[in-house]
Amino acid sequence: MMENIAKKLNLDKNSLEKIIKSSTTTVGIIVKDGIVVGTESQATAGYTVATKQAQKLFKINDYTCATISGGVADCQYIVNQLTALSKLKEVEEEKVPEPKHIASVTRNILFSGRSYYLAMMIIGGYSVKEKKGKLYGVDLLGTLYEEENFIAFGSGGPFSLGVLEADWKPGMTSNVGIELVKTAISSSRERDAASGFKIQLCIITKDGYKQIQ
Repeated sequence: MMENIAKKLNLDKNSLEKIIKSSTTTVGIIVKDGIVVGTESQATAGYTVATKQAQKLFKINDYTCATISGGVADCQYIVNQLTALSKLKEVEEEKVPEPKHIASVTRNILFSGRSYYLAMMIIGGYSVKEKKGKLYGVDLLGTLYEEENFIAFGSGGPFSLGVLEADWKPGMTSNVGIELVKTAISSSRERDAASGFKIQLCIITKDGYKQIQ
């Protein structure tokens, strides 16, 4: 399967694996009141730390956020498109778009540009309509899937997933969820050379988007 995907993108298998692993750690979890999403702030260029202050967590609208992993320029372009399209829909319909709508737009952008955009993104938010937190993963081919518990992308993802598998529980409070995401990302920073420095963290509930750190 990996070889078929690489062929579609005109990449060799090793290059595709590097993109999918992507040097970062991004995490999202469902909590009782909504979602908690976090990442770290290190960006690498090969074996070099390009910056210690990379922005990887973005507010798309009052109830939806996105994390990025993969090609930085590609991801930044997609985030800008999502923010603009979200605002346009909000003006047209006089209400903030649902997280599912933003995830679908992300999928459409990546699917239509699958030969160009190298990005894997977590789209998370609070559904005013369903009155609960929502988490979506979108890969570089435009595959969209919804997670009911938690998700992690990037080279540090496996380390974070180990923590989440062990400690995530249904109905967790926001405060407990925040600490769990911090622990998961810290675990990746300890073991993944491409993840490091400050944690970026937000929570989204019925009260909207709130940047924690």
